[in-house]
Parts: sequence; C-alpha cells; structure tokens
Amino acid sequence: MIPARYARAVFSLIMSGLMSFIVTGIATVKAIGFGPSTFGDWMASWAFCWPIAFTVILLFGPSVQRMVNRMVRPQD
Repeated sequence: MIPARYARAVFSLIMSGLMSFIVTGIATVKAIGFGPSTFGDWMASWAFCWPIAFTVILLFGPSVQRMVNRMVRPQD
C-alpha cells in the first residue's frame, strides 16, 4: 500500500489521467473523426496532455478545494 501522505498525489495522478484520457479522446475524434490514425493520434495527444493535467491538479487542487469549502455549507 502507498503511504497516506501521498494520497493527494495519487488522487491527482489518477484523476488527471482519467480526465485527460476522456477529453483528448473526444477532442481527437471531433478534430479528425474516426479513421485508421485516430487511436494513435489520441494516444499521442493524451501522452502530451496528461503531465500538464497532473501538474495543474497537483498545484491548483488545494486552492480549488478551499474555494469549494467556502461555497458549500457542512451537512447537518
């Protein structure tokens, strides 16, 4: 098991991977349609975007969480 102190990084890695996978897939199909090169183009786009998404979530995640905490009230 991974130590709990890495929970934010692991969450950021998984969430950024999932979101960038879905978004680049949709954007690739929208841009070039389905064809023989679609999957390869999608994977190239995903490989480029995933590190960027991971960095953004890792850096801005805590600020976004604080903003959300100020916007919602605790459950009763």
